[in-house]
Amino acid sequence: MASIVTYQYIKQNPDIMEYIRRADKALEALGYTEHSFPHVERVAHVSSFILETLGYDGRTIELAKIASIMHDIGNVINRVDHAQSGAVMAFRLLDNLSMPASEICSIITAIGNHDEGTGQPLDAISAAMMIADKCDVRRSRVRNTDLLTFDIHDRVNYAVEKSSVSFSDDKSSIILELQIDTEISSVLEYFEIFLERMLLCKKAAQFLGVQFELIINGSKIL
Repeated sequence: MASIVTYQYIKQNPDIMEYIRRADKALEALGYTEHSFPHVERVAHVSSFILETLGYDGRTIELAKIASIMHDIGNVINRVDHAQSGAVMAFRLLDNLSMPASEICSIITAIGNHDEGTGQPLDAISAAMMIADKCDVRRSRVRNTDLLTFDIHDRVNYAVEKSSVSFSDDKSSIILELQIDTEISSVLEYFEIFLERMLLCKKAAQFLGVQFELIINGSKIL
């Protein structure tokens, strides 16, 4: 059965948009970096770019974008186990939209596995979304305007002056390239909080049949 549920349809759904807003407000109250529309739309863009470059079909790419824009809604319940909470919420929302079970399965698999503490790449959609999510590190995600009270997450994100995800010329590697102001945060600090995420990106890339590379300030780190 074909589905009428598209990425644009989801973006125009007021209930789903409210869950995204409220989930981000909950994280703001806890002092977390931005997880609202700039983040989830960037994840949707990068995950679709990855799958499109690797030759996946249009509906798979569309499902990855839907999973991406909904992936953090579980934070409205609690940050702990938010991936699993979000998957259950997404199931109910998409089932009510009469989306086919096969498509819902793909989306909730990706949402339920995107957290580095518990997640695993189980299909192409979950693998691409993992990489897109974990590679979204940038200055504009920092909400705190007082540099003197920055924690390590604020410092690391604020230090990133430029961030891009691309493929090598032969499409054998996905490359995360960062330009970091080392006077704000050291490369070592980046790895203190992102090592587990980068290893998950490496695993997800291997699932897609490619390598994952990390370049910081012109030097290949992974």
